[in-house]
Amino acid sequence: MADSDSIKLHVLRRNAANHIDANVTNFVPSTSSTQKQEYPNTHSEILVEQRSASQLATLVGDEPPTTSESSDEEQWKPTRTYQALLLAAGFGMIFQVIGINSIYGVFQEFYTSDRSNITDAQGQDALVSFVGTLGTGLTWSGSIFVNPLIARTKHVQGIVLVGVFLMSLGIICASFSTKLWHLFLTQGILYGIGASLFYFPILSLTPMYFDRHRGFAVGLVLSGAGVGGLVLSPIIHSLITHLNIQWTLRILGLWNFAVGIPISFVVKRKPGRPIPSGTGSTRLNASVAKRGTFIWQALGAFLQAGGNVVPTYFLTTYSVSVLAYSSGTGSLLLAVNNIVNSVARVSMGILADRVGRQNTMIVSVILSGISVLALWYDAPRPRFIAFVVFYGILAGGYNALLPTTIAEVYGVQNYTSVNGFVYFIRGMGALFGAPLAGVILGHHQRGTAVMTINGEDGMGLRGLKKKYNEVAVYDGVLLLAAGACMAYVRWSDAKHKGGWSWRA
Repeated sequence: MADSDSIKLHVLRRNAANHIDANVTNFVPSTSSTQKQEYPNTHSEILVEQRSASQLATLVGDEPPTTSESSDEEQWKPTRTYQALLLAAGFGMIFQVIGINSIYGVFQEFYTSDRSNITDAQGQDALVSFVGTLGTGLTWSGSIFVNPLIARTKHVQGIVLVGVFLMSLGIICASFSTKLWHLFLTQGILYGIGASLFYFPILSLTPMYFDRHRGFAVGLVLSGAGVGGLVLSPIIHSLITHLNIQWTLRILGLWNFAVGIPISFVVKRKPGRPIPSGTGSTRLNASVAKRGTFIWQALGAFLQAGGNVVPTYFLTTYSVSVLAYSSGTGSLLLAVNNIVNSVARVSMGILADRVGRQNTMIVSVILSGISVLALWYDAPRPRFIAFVVFYGILAGGYNALLPTTIAEVYGVQNYTSVNGFVYFIRGMGALFGAPLAGVILGHHQRGTAVMTINGEDGMGLRGLKKKYNEVAVYDGVLLLAAGACMAYVRWSDAKHKGGWSWRA
């Protein structure tokens, strides 16, 4: 038995040396193949001799680690309890940030109605939607600043804490607004900056603590988006109806602060590791930026973000203004759209594993554009409900698959920089999408105000339907153009890699 144990230990030590040699190849000057054959273990022998006995013992499992470096490495093996806490924290963060972003349509319907406390916002869909797109756009576009900040900061809890504070402060300050420009500063800019600081540290760090079940972990965290929309939409509407908009915003801000504080203390960096591990610099590589693939990828992201937010922002206003639903029913339809979208993200991921991520993403975006043109255009109640469901299903593919396709197309070494820039572009796209749709709609009244006295359709309602049809065409064209850009990225990537593959 002793001889057997000695042999096993010798094999383990030799494997550890070979493992070290493989991991440091990029840091050692290259040699010719002849030299490598002549001195096959030179590098590993030198490195093993330079390592302390305790470090080598850690590699082969001979004895417990005793050095501070070994202690740091042990932190790479989180307990299941910490992983569960991290998943709960990530889910809670997505629930708050994306959940609140996705239900802005409830606020828009109120601000533009005759019940609004913002007198210069009534009927001004373009300006009011710009408040929401400021918040959403800054949440995403902040990546280009937040990711480098994460990489330079040892204790990321501080970044998250500041984000939670600013996000909550923006919501609470919005409750004191009486003019549109007040909302731009509070529920738009201040909220958006805070949401970005809250969002990206947790989203960047969570996958690093999972190896075997990383896909499941990220999927579970992102599912908080749909659940947040499902829960928050009817609650916010109920609070506005039974209290008022001022106390609704104050309660939401205090709730966000109460949830965000414990979340911020859960997340932490792994010692001695870059953010994110193995995914390269936060600076965009010039050679990548000059590729036609990247340019069309950025354009597609811009167009998709612009088109993606239009239905969610105007779903409730269309329900109330054109279909004469109550505002409560409108908020319920928005909640249905959110939960369907959440389930679809997971389903699209499973489908993508079978037929290819790029294929799935392209088809989902193109079909989402077709659903807008086929189901929302001149939609009566039954067809509009079908649109709410089908658009929720189809629109989930892009958001769920974008990060993984970026890694596939540009390589993990460029993931951080490309992902950060693409999300910045998406933020810019979100800023123009809904406001331009509001410009198309123009100033109009809500619900029964657009009907004639005898209850028959008046010119106001017919004219408003025509305007919403123009919005549907505008949105459908944006999404179809985004799908075409991604199809070109698919073709260009295959050409760059030297061959076409049907599954990609």
